[in-house]
Amino acid sequence: MATRPIEQRTRPAPGFAARPRPRRRGGPGRRERWYAYGFLSPGVLGLTVFTLFPVAMAVVMSLYDWPIFGQRSFLGLDNFRYLLLEDPGFLVSVRNTFLFTALFLPLNVLLSLGLAFWISGSRWQQVFRVLFFIPAITPMVVNAVIWKMLYQPQGVIAHYLDSWFGIAAPNFLADSGTAMISVVVMSVWQGIGYNLIVFSAAIDELPRSVLEAAEIDGARGLRKFLRVQLPLMSPAVFFVTTMTMITSLQVFTQTYILTKGGPGDSTVTMVQNVYENGFVSRDLGVAAAGAWLLFAVILLITAVQFLGQKRWVHYEH
Repeated sequence: MATRPIEQRTRPAPGFAARPRPRRRGGPGRRERWYAYGFLSPGVLGLTVFTLFPVAMAVVMSLYDWPIFGQRSFLGLDNFRYLLLEDPGFLVSVRNTFLFTALFLPLNVLLSLGLAFWISGSRWQQVFRVLFFIPAITPMVVNAVIWKMLYQPQGVIAHYLDSWFGIAAPNFLADSGTAMISVVVMSVWQGIGYNLIVFSAAIDELPRSVLEAAEIDGARGLRKFLRVQLPLMSPAVFFVTTMTMITSLQVFTQTYILTKGGPGDSTVTMVQNVYENGFVSRDLGVAAAGAWLLFAVILLITAVQFLGQKRWVHYEH
């Protein structure tokens, strides 16, 4: 007896369409989605409560006369106009912030890069990395208090300047000519370890074949560094420069603990201006406007850096 082909046996009868098997509700895929929502909900809730909501409130507050206590009234852009055109303290804080950044950024990047190359060939490389990284993980307040004691007229720095070199040390934190430099020195000591670790990792990832080929072609010393090593490390340099710039524009803890913005207003920064407007003058609207102006400055400079990276940052493809 002849049998029908497999195709005919599996073909549905005429007039009857094959019905897809119904999916059961609450299957593994749906349960996994609910599990994901459950695990993500604490982070999303924290982001909403502690980041998104404060950002939205800062936008609203910057448009109002918003005292801590009392009636609030809508002002529009008057808070921004007041800071930019009528408040001399804000413009001084902008100048001091850019001065700090102009001193701190190149010193931090160059010293950390130089130290990274210096320790790269040492047998004690791991030990040096740990030692240089310790200040970066020490609380900023602790470091600032220690350096404030070192800077005192009877402190360690003044003692050794007098005993070793016969130099009468100035009052570093009370002299407007040395106060900002003192803050920069302390900040470089605090932050150099993080950038050193980034540069050390970039040095470890340099392709040995390219370096050996460059040496065969006669590249040595500074020429090898400028023509071969530095271009290969340009992504790390870009990352360090961008992050250090953002950090330096937000400087507050060092200046507040070391000098309280003094002497006079020689070390008042933009963040300290926001703090004083909000919690000393109790004008939260002006403080919120100052915070958004600082955000605009950081955003603008960062955007310029990202646009300019195409000219000098070389990524491996």
